Amino acid sequence: MSSDPEPRSTGAQPVPADDDNRYKAVQAKLAALSRAMGDAGLELEGLRRSMHANAARSNDVATDIANADLDARFVGLTDNVALALGGAAQEVRTLSDSAQETADLTHQTRTAHSQLYGALDDIRSNRREKTPRPGFFDR
Repeated sequence: MSSDPEPRSTGAQPVPADDDNRYKAVQAKLAALSRAMGDAGLELEGLRRSMHANAARSNDVATDIANADLDARFVGLTDNVALALGGAAQEVRTLSDSAQETADLTHQTRTAHSQLYGALDDIRSNRREKTPRPGFFDR
């Protein structure tokens, strides 16, 4: 059994960073980012709960070791593990909050983008004539 962490597959696929700035492409990228960050927030919250529970268990083990009159060195080491897990759980909470905030802001950005450019995309997408290239009317 290995103690190395193994990544869990959430089914999320990376979104290519390309120069496709068409309306629908940007909307799709923003939606994918929002979903990925929301999923990451949920995964991190699960990790935080697990770490918090392990910290509590480590604290209980330290108490059991102390009650069994074992060497105080082991009580101290086990207490250190409990403290480290508790501190790491707090940092994971901060990371989880950041992921959720990013998901929320991405959703807001997608909505704003839709409000600004959605009608223009509808007009451009539903006409038969080709649209002039950017800068054509600047001449």
